[in-house]
Amino acid sequence: QVQLVESGGGLVQAGGSLRLSCAASERTFSRYAMGWFRQAPGKEREFVAAISRSGGSTYYADSVKGRFTISRDNAKNTVSLQMNSLKSEDTAVYYCAADASLGVVTTNPGRYDYWGQGTQVTVSA
Repeated sequence: QVQLVESGGGLVQAGGSLRLSCAASERTFSRYAMGWFRQAPGKEREFVAAISRSGGSTYYADSVKGRFTISRDNAKNTVSLQMNSLKSEDTAVYYCAADASLGVVTTNPGRYDYWGQGTQVTVSA
């Protein structure tokens, strides 16, 4: 059982930056592909970014490509999401998630096994 705890959310003006972090309880953290997802009020949870177990491959939603960067530190059991040039449409609750399948990295939230509690990101226009 992996416990994930997000931090770093908050209120920021459009054009600003935030860095989200997710700390995992699992010592074998490197076994998990990791993803970030977000959910805005009244909308379905959507993929934001994902990173392979080694950190060598990253994937992004088109809406955040070039603005967000996902990274991981397997020695510290953490995954981060650097968010730059934030827009009002980035406002949502952001979740990190772990995929234990050992398969290819996926953007499908249904394939992730463990989820954090979420952290609110609010971007004011």
